[in-house]
Amino acid sequence: MHIRSASKIVALCLLMLPAHIAASDTLGGTHVSTFGTPGLIDMPSGFVLPDGAIHNTTALHDGTFRHTLTFQITPRLFGSFRYSIIDRLDGPNSTRYDRSFDLGYLLFKETRTRPAVQIGLRDFGGTGVYGSEYVAASKHFLSGRLTLTAGLGWGRLASHGGFKNPLSILSSGFDTRGEGPGSISEVGRLEVDQWFRGDAALFGGLSYQVTPNLHFNAEYSSDAYVQEGSHTGFERNTPFNFGLTYQAGSGTNLTAFLLHGTEVGIAANFATDPKRDRIPSGIEAAPPALLPGKTAEELGWGPQDIAASRSKLALLLEDQGLRLDALTLESNTAILRISNSRYAAEAQAIGRAARILANSLPKSIEEFHIDLAIHGMPVSRVILRRQDLEELEYDLDGAWKSFALARIVNATDMSGATSPDRYPQLSWSLTPYLEPELFDPDAPIRADLGLQFLASYEPAPGLVLSGSLRQSLLGNLHTSTRPSNSVLPHVRTDVTEYSKQSDVQIKHLTAEYFFRPGRNLYARLTTGYFETMYGGVSGELLWKPVHSSLALGAEVNYARQRAYDQLFGFRDYDIMTGHASAYYDFGGGYLGQLDIGRYLAGDWGATVSLDREFNNGFRVGAFFTLTDTPFSQFGEGSFDKGIRFSIPIDWLVGSPSKEAFATTIRPVLRDGGARLEMRNRLNDLIRGAHGNELEDRWGRFWR
Repeated sequence: MHIRSASKIVALCLLMLPAHIAASDTLGGTHVSTFGTPGLIDMPSGFVLPDGAIHNTTALHDGTFRHTLTFQITPRLFGSFRYSIIDRLDGPNSTRYDRSFDLGYLLFKETRTRPAVQIGLRDFGGTGVYGSEYVAASKHFLSGRLTLTAGLGWGRLASHGGFKNPLSILSSGFDTRGEGPGSISEVGRLEVDQWFRGDAALFGGLSYQVTPNLHFNAEYSSDAYVQEGSHTGFERNTPFNFGLTYQAGSGTNLTAFLLHGTEVGIAANFATDPKRDRIPSGIEAAPPALLPGKTAEELGWGPQDIAASRSKLALLLEDQGLRLDALTLESNTAILRISNSRYAAEAQAIGRAARILANSLPKSIEEFHIDLAIHGMPVSRVILRRQDLEELEYDLDGAWKSFALARIVNATDMSGATSPDRYPQLSWSLTPYLEPELFDPDAPIRADLGLQFLASYEPAPGLVLSGSLRQSLLGNLHTSTRPSNSVLPHVRTDVTEYSKQSDVQIKHLTAEYFFRPGRNLYARLTTGYFETMYGGVSGELLWKPVHSSLALGAEVNYARQRAYDQLFGFRDYDIMTGHASAYYDFGGGYLGQLDIGRYLAGDWGATVSLDREFNNGFRVGAFFTLTDTPFSQFGEGSFDKGIRFSIPIDWLVGSPSKEAFATTIRPVLRDGGARLEMRNRLNDLIRGAHGNELEDRWGRFWR
């Protein structure tokens, strides 16, 4: 085995890192092929992965490196993104850096009498190196120790043992397979004239459990490795492949395999279950115990003690990571407005605030109205009764019962009762940062490492002045020498120039104002330096009732391109952009978004996004953008698309935090379909404090 550059090993290590940190022992049951999808060695199987599972698979054999990220989107549908490095595929001294997507759908689940049946597309919309389609069936025998698989393949999976396409009985159009992308500008399109067309071929194999942790795999492959045999010297002496897979525990599988009698390879698969926290019980301090209610006299209250009680409450809330914005006492009701800076689940903040109110206020206060505020803007109100808290604290079903008895309503303005000690508020931090850049054709991965200073100042409710300053310490982002060949305005393809001019960079410097212009309405005004490449003025309006699954928004921006040194200057390019947006919560954690409008290069179009968010805040999604920019002008990739992750810090470390590690993987970064990277867009900012999200995460109310 050999690999031409050390950067490939660096890429391997960095890409594998996120997957291994929280693997689940329950995820090793479905065997994953060297292509990172359910299968044997190279061939697919009829199975899919456990719902929600994320698999990172790395496979290596002579001259070929493949890393695949697979996500089980629904119980029946999975999707994969693959990055491959193939030596000598395009010539003696060449290296092909290839990106591809897969989809697989479970047609039938396995039963006592019927196999599992899966239909799939491999490498659709890419260069077509691995382009193929298949239908596969798999069945367990001998109490699950033996698994048999048989399938029918097209494209590359019909390059050995091919015969006339059986689908020809439906239409003669299935006899001829399209030629695929004719140039780099056509890569990324959906080549539907190839799908399930041309010759077909049979494949199959078996997997046998030798010991509880060791599996023997054998397959008859319909992949002749034609391109590799013609260009890389790959020798194929037999259609049979063999492998041994060791299940190391914690969702980790290691495989050694023999391809076609000549090539020895290794593969590693790491499985993650985003539904399960790494530390399920968490490591945060226990909440305050609910104490028996006391009278005003027992608490030492007098008629003028509201100021003293507010100060005491502020200290108790601060100890729980909550900030007292306002407090009003009305007859038998306490109205409290808080800002939550610690807990990813707003329900956990509400639960702790409610117990502090019950312990600190006279028992004549029978009802608690707790307003959740974000940047001083009231978002929602949760109404709880003291009696319900006392009865349900130790109830085995206390979580869902307390939610059923709670009332969630629209928050009202309480500006007149704002705590005098709440503003102004200053916060800052000094942290390391890592800024990666993936899939440069000249290097698989580049990155900078340095220090980042962040500061935020809130002089009044709704007004936030913030900025971040970076000092690069080491890295290679500045070493890219590939010029942009885009025929569109270079609104994104010159991004590497911003890492070359200065080691000290202002990443953002903005003034933001958040307010409620009307019932169910939220607004944001932002001015300053938004992001690495742009500054200007932005305004956003969002309509979202507290219990609605639908939200509608509009954003208008005047954007000007920043100088390459990322300090205070600007370049000549400026533009008006804007989008109308619709957001919909489909239930079950599935979130959809549609944005229609004008993009940074002046093109008009729409972006469609679909995300799956788990109850612990772990989020995986995908998006694509189509605009009036022709595919040929867009360049490689044909249109903008990608996948994105948001991994909560509390999921990683167990301690409470509202922060998350978020990243977007774009196979190709071009200028078409480019949008501003705007901080604090309203829907993501407020939805965690609304009815659907509160319900999903109410299990943390008593934590």
